[in-house]
Amino acid sequence: MKLSSIQRFWISFILTIPMIIQMLAMPFHWMMPGYNWIALITTTLVMLVAAVPYWTSAWVAFKNHHANMNTLVALGTGIAYFYSIFAMITGRAVYFESADFIAVFVLLGDTMEERMHNNASNALKKLLDLQVKEADVLRDGKFVQVPLSQVKKGDIIRVKPGQKIAVDGVITKGSTTVDESMVTGESMPVRKKVGDNVIGSTINGDGAIEFRATKVGDETVLAQIVEMVKKAQTSHAPIQNLTDRISGIFVPTVLIIAIITFVVWYVFLGATAVNAMLFAVAVIVIACPCALGLATPTALMVGTSRAAKMGVLIKDGQALEEINAVKIIAFDKTGTITVGKPTVTDVVGEQTKTLQVAGSLEASSEHPLAKAIVEKTQQERIKLLQVTDFKAVEGQGVTANLDGQPAFVGSLKLAENEQLTEKLKEQAGKLQSEAKTVVYVGLGDEIVGLIAIQDTPKESSATAIAQLKARGLRTVMITGDNEQVAQAIAKEVGIDDVVAGVMPNQKSAVIESLQKNGKKVAFVGDGINDAPALTTADVGIAMGSGTDIAIESGSIVLVKNDLRGVVRALSISQKTFNRIKLNLFWALIYNVIGIPIAAGVFVGVGLTLSPEFAALAMAFSSVSVVTSSLLLNWTKIEDA
Repeated sequence: MKLSSIQRFWISFILTIPMIIQMLAMPFHWMMPGYNWIALITTTLVMLVAAVPYWTSAWVAFKNHHANMNTLVALGTGIAYFYSIFAMITGRAVYFESADFIAVFVLLGDTMEERMHNNASNALKKLLDLQVKEADVLRDGKFVQVPLSQVKKGDIIRVKPGQKIAVDGVITKGSTTVDESMVTGESMPVRKKVGDNVIGSTINGDGAIEFRATKVGDETVLAQIVEMVKKAQTSHAPIQNLTDRISGIFVPTVLIIAIITFVVWYVFLGATAVNAMLFAVAVIVIACPCALGLATPTALMVGTSRAAKMGVLIKDGQALEEINAVKIIAFDKTGTITVGKPTVTDVVGEQTKTLQVAGSLEASSEHPLAKAIVEKTQQERIKLLQVTDFKAVEGQGVTANLDGQPAFVGSLKLAENEQLTEKLKEQAGKLQSEAKTVVYVGLGDEIVGLIAIQDTPKESSATAIAQLKARGLRTVMITGDNEQVAQAIAKEVGIDDVVAGVMPNQKSAVIESLQKNGKKVAFVGDGINDAPALTTADVGIAMGSGTDIAIESGSIVLVKNDLRGVVRALSISQKTFNRIKLNLFWALIYNVIGIPIAAGVFVGVGLTLSPEFAALAMAFSSVSVVTSSLLLNWTKIEDA
């Protein structure tokens, strides 16, 4: 059975515990009985579990005339392990812990990477789970349930109220409202009638419909979203790790120095083979990449832990590097910049009377606009009245009798033209120009007021966007909503550019167009429709209040439903990545100083570095890296 990186890490870590205990006990001059044999056995097991894959990779790289991080790991673990066996046989000091710790720390980084890939796979699985399993298809004059795989183009399919629409198609009978928010991002249900298109996996509203299937299988919008997410997740070129770039120069340099050290001492300075080897081994040991292996995972663990406390989940190291070069932040509208549901924004006329009439009638309706009005009456603690003869008028609103008078709530079609005064016309026009839906409220023979409803921006959106622009970033809104609504919201929160009326595949294409000329783009979204854009962007930032699929498609997740989290995400990511670079400096400075000493360059002035002290210096560089990473806990984060 092949072990995962996570399983290999925990097995290796448990086997390392005896050496950790011994290291902690050394300052107190206590030696574990039979320590060398315990270290030999546990380290051998760790090499088999953790290090052998790196040795294999290093050998393949060597055959291709290449050096990478695995080369460093293989050299570090191999030299420390096999020399320790030789030292144990000859009665010298052993360095099993060096081999052990290198393997365990580097494996920790691979474990984090494996978890990231698992999340990517889960996102695709959840997308596929959204598909309907069966559909009511007209066969031989009657509707029968058939598996989705048996639905063909041209089939007539029936959908009852509240059911999911099976595949993409065109309505042939009936009318309804459809919740398309999962695909288009539009929070308001869309009225559908004969001849209109419907999208598979969206939710049917209050009417029964029949439609002809036009796209099935891989052709449906949902299937295309799945394919785009899969393609985006696999097409990203892996960012070359900083340690790999360093190792490309560092590894051959260390090897050359070690070989030169041995040759000079053995051939030219007359040292014994063992002493010459000790100088060479000291060079290799102090150059072991333990600190290099720690540089990224420790900063990542501390940085991501602090970020999580601030409501920002950073899911992979790639985002840390990419976000430092981001020049454009793109946003979805619904549920990201806005609240994500219709809200009453204005009441024209006598407020109490207008809301009482509207609330009393809409209390019997299930329409989203009706719910917004009822919620407003509840907030204002307005007493609702009993109505009679309630009737829903398709596509127009509702009518009823209230206190013996006819009343209505809905579009202007329900009112007589003469009921609307010039002042109300002017006020209604102003509200509509602000991309608000205007509901007319009538009682008796007059219109008593107007109610404006809109999906409003979150309180924090304008502040967050202003902070992002202050950092020199260009802001863009990409939405499936119409141009007028999008422009109104953009103007209110301060967005630079708007791209409206786009479908999910177009959102992804817009991101790609923004990435032209090498510009890095981050995208912030919350819906299933945002998954392709989240994965296409250089950095995907998902709102924690959004769908699981959006969250798993993003490399950064904002737990709090607050756009100021984007500012926090940028700040903590930049601080963490900068800390990684500082860690790499600390990891290498000991090599720059220590390698010449270990090679015996200063032996003439009595300054030498035995393998024991080389190992100590290597350990101290690791302590420096860990300490540097822990200081992230006290670094100032913008908007924290």
